[in-house]
Formats: sequence, structure tokens, C-alpha cells
Amino acid sequence: MSDQNKTKPVLDLIGRLLLAFIFVFAAIGKIKNYHGTALFMAAHGVPGALLPLVIALELLAGLAVMVGIWTRWAALLLALFSAAAIAIFHHHFATMNEQIVTLAEASFTGGLLILAAHGPGCLSLDAFWRRKQR
Repeated sequence: MSDQNKTKPVLDLIGRLLLAFIFVFAAIGKIKNYHGTALFMAAHGVPGALLPLVIALELLAGLAVMVGIWTRWAALLLALFSAAAIAIFHHHFATMNEQIVTLAEASFTGGLLILAAHGPGCLSLDAFWRRKQR
């Protein structure tokens, strides 16, 4: 087995964890500052009543990506969510900070699309269940 084949599963796992961590962290932040987040959403024309769905999506899909369960679907949902967040909340480029946030969201979207296309790798629940079915 080549060195690349030995490290790929670990790199896939670390990449999934790092990519999904921002969504789990953001969901927890929204829970802690529920009222402020609802006001922020309303200021951008998004009903605050959608906040529980946003929290559930970020938390559940983020955790799914982390452990590698239904990974392709969870990654695709988070990619669509990130693209919507860019369109609704992060389309201003007045300051360097706004530019960085927008580019970070775009980067998350790109990474999630790659994950959706290629799958979670062999250190995931998806792969474990595939091996068990054989």
C-alpha cells in the first residue's frame, strides 16, 4: 500500500471534521443568541420563524458530515444552505471583513460540493454500513 493510500482515510476524516465544525459551532451560537439571530435574519428579510429550521439544518447536517452518515446528502444540503447565505447575508463587499466572510462561505460551499461528489471516505458510518452489507 502506498503512503498516499495510508494517509487518505485519515485526511478524509480530518477534512470532514474541519469542514463541518463551522456549521455545528454556528448552530450552537444561534441557540445561545437566539433573539439576536432572529433579529439579524429579520433585518435581511428572512422570517425569524425559520431560525429553528436553520439551527436544525446546521446542527444535524454538520454532525452527519462529521460522523460520515448520509454524507453526500448532508454535504449537498449544507452547500445549498451556504450558497443561500451568501446570496442573502454576505453579498456586500464594502469592507475587507465582509469580503473575507463571503469568500469563506464560498470556500465552504466548494468543499461541501467536493465532499458530496466524492463521498466521506472509508472512515465513516456510510462506508461501515456499505462494508457490512457486502
